[in-house]
Amino acid sequence: MKAKTFKMPLGNKELIIETGKLAQMANGSCTVRIGDTVILATATMSKKARDGVNFLPLMVNYQEKMYASGTIKGSRFIKRETRPSDDKVLMARVADRTYRPLFPKGFHRDIQVMLTTLSYDRENEHDMIATIAGSVALSISDVPFEGPTATVRVGLINGELVLNPTMQQREASDLDLIVSSTTDNVVMIEAGANEVSEEKMLEAIAFGKEAGNKIAAFIKTIQDEIGKARIEFVSPEMNQDIVNYVEEQYAEKIMNALYEKPGKLERFGYFSEVTEEALEALKERIPEEDLGQVGDVVNKLVKKIVRKNILENKKRIGGRGLDEIRPLNIEVGVLPRTHGSAIFERGETQGLSTCTLGSPGDAQLIDGIEGETKKRYFHHYNFPPFSVGETSNRLYTGNREIGHGSLAERALIPVLPSKEEFPYTIRTVTEILASNGSSSMAATCGSSLALMDAGVPLKSAVGGVAMGLMTNHEDSSQYAILTDLQDEEDFGGDMDFKVTGTRKGITAIQMDIKLKHLEDHIFVEALEAAKKGRLHILDEMDKVISQSRPELSNYAPRLLSMQVDPEKIRFIIGPGGEMINKIIDETGVESIDIEDDGSLVITSLNGESAQKAQVWIQNLVAEPEVGKVYENSKVTKVLEFGAIVEFMPGKEGMVHVSEISDEFIKDVSTIIKEGQIVNVKLLGIDERQGRFKLSMKGIPQPQA
Repeated sequence: MKAKTFKMPLGNKELIIETGKLAQMANGSCTVRIGDTVILATATMSKKARDGVNFLPLMVNYQEKMYASGTIKGSRFIKRETRPSDDKVLMARVADRTYRPLFPKGFHRDIQVMLTTLSYDRENEHDMIATIAGSVALSISDVPFEGPTATVRVGLINGELVLNPTMQQREASDLDLIVSSTTDNVVMIEAGANEVSEEKMLEAIAFGKEAGNKIAAFIKTIQDEIGKARIEFVSPEMNQDIVNYVEEQYAEKIMNALYEKPGKLERFGYFSEVTEEALEALKERIPEEDLGQVGDVVNKLVKKIVRKNILENKKRIGGRGLDEIRPLNIEVGVLPRTHGSAIFERGETQGLSTCTLGSPGDAQLIDGIEGETKKRYFHHYNFPPFSVGETSNRLYTGNREIGHGSLAERALIPVLPSKEEFPYTIRTVTEILASNGSSSMAATCGSSLALMDAGVPLKSAVGGVAMGLMTNHEDSSQYAILTDLQDEEDFGGDMDFKVTGTRKGITAIQMDIKLKHLEDHIFVEALEAAKKGRLHILDEMDKVISQSRPELSNYAPRLLSMQVDPEKIRFIIGPGGEMINKIIDETGVESIDIEDDGSLVITSLNGESAQKAQVWIQNLVAEPEVGKVYENSKVTKVLEFGAIVEFMPGKEGMVHVSEISDEFIKDVSTIIKEGQIVNVKLLGIDERQGRFKLSMKGIPQPQA
């Protein structure tokens, strides 16, 4: 392919797409540039579908290269880029969730999109550019991608919406909204917000959609000009004999199981039995190569019945109304030694959340192309296999767990106290102990409760709810919005729309759809229903704990903050850290954290140790005062004409023989010994030579 460049104005910048130059062995490749930020995107596809796969095996990899920003990895031992950090995993998830709805049903070939940061100017954010680049690579390839898509970021600064704010602008923004759209419709939303109203959020989504539609239309012109012909693909048909048999024999039984069997595991166990029974009955009548379809046919029938009953009869599993939330069980203070803990249970979904408080030095360091940054609050979400009654050999945190943990984390950041108000490092963890839908929202609610139980002074409690959507695929005007998704409604629905917030406004959104077309008015209705559900949940949470506890847990460390002259930090640290380590060892404090601006935090499990360390540090940085008596000073050297005494940490002065006593002293060493503890008075300071004149005359001395 011949190299070609395409340009489009984007606000006061320019979007530059170049194709036909790099990575030409891929099915599709391009670079996308805004400012000096450049992303390489490639899209590749396997030659045939993987055996036994009944889902779309799409892989999106986000590759951060440190050279892009002219930096070398900070680790002393590992200089090569390794596993992506959590924030890069989240960026890959944004791209994945953008592209995934736009592949034909039944397409099971492996597809890999690799997004590589080649250059980063620390101004134009690479994540949005990368997601656009991936869409271009897919759109000009022969992969059957039904895009193109575009992804933009929307900020809210001083009440004004800003398109693709810079890294610096984002720090002052009340909204961090990511909107992915096609030439017509929104397909993915991700947002963190500082209690933004539903009305403002809808305005921001529309603003982002308008910009995204224009970019997607621009990419479409590139596709039309240079795009490869799509491979021919026809979605495989199910064996009609299997479909007919399963529907005739099991439709009524599945209907009864869905609405009469109270538990998820009981229902799913029954569906497995149906599959095995149908396999046994059909194995002599159906070609062997088609028998693998039986489980898929049963699953489709379950989803079909759930959808039909919701749309036609407003009947949900368990008999709930469309806007009804499952029964809640909420407890706090459930663990004796954690700093804060809570159980949040909604229906069969149960989350155990804990809060741990640490020193400022416990903050998480993140080393990336943006530079080294610190996180003082982080939430970790764990989804063990027993939570859904299964076994697994999975040993590491998956991308889904990282994503759900990040959503709960983002939901709570706006209500946390500032570092100045509450200098602790804060970690919340949610263990999902049982799952039947909306576990990320259980993590959000549970973490809010655990933080309040720990005494973290939250501005407001945060609740969250997952919204769903069922539509008639033959008639889009027939649809139902569902509050508080569970199992089959989630798996078989058309939208997963999670909204968190306080009574005042929204703090986070995550939306994925499974449709290629979604009317805008559905967002309005879903947000309104989510607000109603969120307020109900907050009411129930308030009944258990309505505000943060006034005191921290007895087991939480105590922090003592102070400010010192930055020029005197070296006195506290000492050569090679000798002094600060000595203070920690001799006072028994946990840690002493010092910032470059002179802010200092002492962390201790008891107040007495912290007070000792504080006095020590105050003495280290104090200015000598003429006329002041300094007790417990140490004689460091004895001379013929007097003695050198360390009267303050790191400061020594001379006690002349004439200032030791009113009596005549022939030999100083007969009166004073090296290492002796004495009390001295500062008589004067020679500013020019930096010398201190001390006296012991008339000063009561320590008993030997």
